[in-house]
Amino acid sequence: MERRLFLRSLAAAHATPLFARPVEDTAAVLVKADADRDARPFRFIDGTFFVKLSGRDTQGRCVIFDTIRPVKIGPALHLHTDCDEWFFVREGEFKFQVGDAIMRLKAGDALLAPSGVKHAFVKTSDGVGRLMIMHQPAATMEDFFRTGAARPDMTLAERRALAERHGMQLLGDPLSPD
Repeated sequence: MERRLFLRSLAAAHATPLFARPVEDTAAVLVKADADRDARPFRFIDGTFFVKLSGRDTQGRCVIFDTIRPVKIGPALHLHTDCDEWFFVREGEFKFQVGDAIMRLKAGDALLAPSGVKHAFVKTSDGVGRLMIMHQPAATMEDFFRTGAARPDMTLAERRALAERHGMQLLGDPLSPD
């Protein structure tokens, strides 16, 4: 009887959940304010992107960008086939479309656009806006943004092809700020 209890407790000790990792396998990642994870911030659709947490840091579980947006523009209406996209407004005000719903967010508000749901956003306030964006899982979003930033003169066909290679479908025009 004691042997059965011992074997059961031994099996339970090794049945670690998939998300648990030993402490020695993790390392802290510190990225200072207004800094990029790899000291390589980039511009994309008139915004400056700082990678705060790379998919490399999370074994692909997520990637987080802090974006500074001085201009009242945003991405085309699109959807992601392989990741959720989460937004947190740090400064300014933004208009979002998720599905058919239109919402207005201000500093401190957060919003999730689930995988497979069309969405877009645009800054609506004057001055600089700041938006944190997380993709979960990270998929290849960091590569998408860095590639797009390096080729700002792409044609619409080239942008569509780049988006499709990175699990996105471009569906329509960007939102207007009014």
